[in-house]
Amino acid sequence: MPFDPNAAAAPDSGVFGLPFTPEDSKVVLIPVPFEATCSYGGGTADGPAAILEASKQVDLFDLETGRPYEAGIAMLAESAEVRAWNDAAKAAAKPIIESGGAVADAAALETVNRLSEQLNGWVYDTAKHWLAKRKIVGVIGGDHSTPFGAIKAYAEAFPGLGILHLDAHADLRRAYEGFTYSHASIMHNVMERLPGVKKLVQVGIRDFGEAEYEYLQSSNGRIHTFFDARLAHARLDGMPWREQVDMIVDELPNRVYLSWDIDGLEPVLCPHTGTPVPGGLTFHQACTLLEGVARAGKTIVGFDLNEVAPGPAGDQWDGNVAARLLYKMIGWTLKTASK
Repeated sequence: MPFDPNAAAAPDSGVFGLPFTPEDSKVVLIPVPFEATCSYGGGTADGPAAILEASKQVDLFDLETGRPYEAGIAMLAESAEVRAWNDAAKAAAKPIIESGGAVADAAALETVNRLSEQLNGWVYDTAKHWLAKRKIVGVIGGDHSTPFGAIKAYAEAFPGLGILHLDAHADLRRAYEGFTYSHASIMHNVMERLPGVKKLVQVGIRDFGEAEYEYLQSSNGRIHTFFDARLAHARLDGMPWREQVDMIVDELPNRVYLSWDIDGLEPVLCPHTGTPVPGGLTFHQACTLLEGVARAGKTIVGFDLNEVAPGPAGDQWDGNVAARLLYKMIGWTLKTASK
């Protein structure tokens, strides 16, 4: 039976209700159900499944990007091995996190760091495999530590890469609570370990430590952070968001990777994310930021979306917002890739 994009999603359909396999899709999504180092709220390991389920309610025609689904979008099956690593790492990390990092359990730290390294290797190998097949690869977390391997693969494939990082947090902490690959350390690790990344441009940042501020200030321009409070104050003084978007995008090189934590949005859009913070972007501001990358003639080569946590008692709001944001991210990625 021919696929009808206007019909309800079939029960056995894939992401966004689509019939595609990874092999016949342009966009391949890697679900990574891992949240070992979440230091406040939890549940992000169930984010990929929540997004997958909610995506089947997303209408496939998009006023801004047209018909992204026609290129083919598929999500890989969750890895049972990754789930097992998550469960083991979470158990080892729990007493350390509950103590605020004060419990110096060397064996537990070694377990978490070793399993995180295994995860990074698995994500790297998986992303590299699909990149070699000329796919656009997206990572769906999990906590924000999960895309490190994919960013590594992209930085190798596109040296001189720029990262557009949407987040409430700077994620520039060094080995937070002792965990080398903490969700709070993802961008520190990217900056220190991936020379193929030329520039990190951060948006929505409103929760960070003084050491993180000093680190980005000493980056010699390799990190440019657009703090949420400063952007908000400028808008209150009359500066249009679109003008701010142009200013943000101008800091990026021609090839752009999106690393987006859902808590970069207003908490009303993601109330169950691990560490919600007042402030942030509206949904339409985030979409306008994507459009701004395209308007500037830059190419989005890949992306990740993280820290989505389903609510208690089956609350689907977070997954619903994330699925719609994901479709926008895919649509603009495809639009810039086709120019």
